[in-house]
Amino acid sequence: MLEYLDTQTKLTKNQYKIIGAAILGDMLEFYDFFLIGFVLAIIIKPWHLTFGESAIILLSSGIGAIMGAAFWGHVADRIGRKAVFMATVINFSVATGILAFTPENGWLFLSFFRFLTGFGVGGLYSVDLPLVQEFVPSAKRGFIGGMITCTVPIGIMMGSFMGAFLSPYIGWRGLFATGLLPAFLTLLIRAWVPESPRWLARMGRAEEARKSLAWALEVDPESIPLAAMTFAVQEKPRFRDLFRYPRSLVVSWLGNLGAQTGVYGINLWAPTLLLLVLKTTPQRASFFMIFIAMGGFAGRLAFAWLSDAIGRVKSGALVGFGAAIVVALAGIFHSYFLGGLSVFWMLLIVAHFFGDGGFSIVGPYSSEVWPAHLRATGMGSAYGFGGLGKILGPLGLAMIIGSSNVVTPTVSMAAITPAFLYLAAWYLMAGIVYGFFGIETRGRSFEAIEEQLESGRTDRASLAAAAGGQKKN
Repeated sequence: MLEYLDTQTKLTKNQYKIIGAAILGDMLEFYDFFLIGFVLAIIIKPWHLTFGESAIILLSSGIGAIMGAAFWGHVADRIGRKAVFMATVINFSVATGILAFTPENGWLFLSFFRFLTGFGVGGLYSVDLPLVQEFVPSAKRGFIGGMITCTVPIGIMMGSFMGAFLSPYIGWRGLFATGLLPAFLTLLIRAWVPESPRWLARMGRAEEARKSLAWALEVDPESIPLAAMTFAVQEKPRFRDLFRYPRSLVVSWLGNLGAQTGVYGINLWAPTLLLLVLKTTPQRASFFMIFIAMGGFAGRLAFAWLSDAIGRVKSGALVGFGAAIVVALAGIFHSYFLGGLSVFWMLLIVAHFFGDGGFSIVGPYSSEVWPAHLRATGMGSAYGFGGLGKILGPLGLAMIIGSSNVVTPTVSMAAITPAFLYLAAWYLMAGIVYGFFGIETRGRSFEAIEEQLESGRTDRASLAAAAGGQKKN
């Protein structure tokens, strides 16, 4: 009866509720995640923070996100999507709210709870997409998954607004206190979001699965034959099981690594580079960054649509190859101007269209390429592994230009070209991974995708057994 979902041509109000909860969750989690940037700008001088202390504060949340994604994703496959959704929201909200009580000059206290904030943020990202995807028809799964990621820039913009207009009145402690607001989202989740019918069916809880599916489809549960919802209880997921699906591992892990390394490298360096290339003020550089961010938002909308229009494999390859070409061109032609406009700035807008916009593919696709019992575990592990790019991007650039400052690097004009070619290489890797190793999931049910994955694993096992027999003979 899960196939009823794939016969839908129009979503129900209840399905929109689930999508709405996920959109709010993504938006608010990244609001909490990026608050530190605005707070650090306020406290760095009064606290006399060194570069090393500032770097630890900023990197702690990223490290937490890597670990939290793997942990919470695995837990979501064990105890359910809804429970982990709520737990991660409380995790990052409470950790952020506690920061309002940070003692003066307490940068270690700040770093610890920023780690916990990142731990929760990484977890929510790894569970909200699988939850929504398991409630919507296959024909709409790509677009809806992509649209959920589109709210991330809105969350960052909320943080910008709070930092610019409210911090003079409520102070940096007040900013952290507002981070408690997402905790109230758990009340909405509890009221709106049932457990995934696919997860319930996999756990052998057939009656609950039927009620969850009926709620989503807005039909009488009695109209769904219970026998059709009965599945054998599957074994508990284990991390080592991920390596039984090497193609899924390569596509999701390396695709995430390439995309995150490229986009975080550009996001970190763009303001500094605009100052250098355009010889402008920090305020003017911030103004130019608005258009770069808008390019990323437009890209997210475009690739959310493309994922269902032309498929995940072609869209993913377009993200990787497109970003690689544009980033390389930006590095090569950084000093050129066209009609008074900086070619470098215009290419950065286009690069963000591909690089940042590509997360409408990267995130949702990382969930689709895993079997049911490893869906959140695989998604979390891929996002966590890709999080290494938050370090490889800025660290690699710092090594290329010989700078010891990873957070606010100083760079010469001569270093721009090799630095951007370095980032382009990571995008190129992502394009190759999606284009040549990708598993097409467009319009296919999760059950059909899983059948292909299991079939491929069985074929490999048979070939290995045959090879072993021939060797023995």
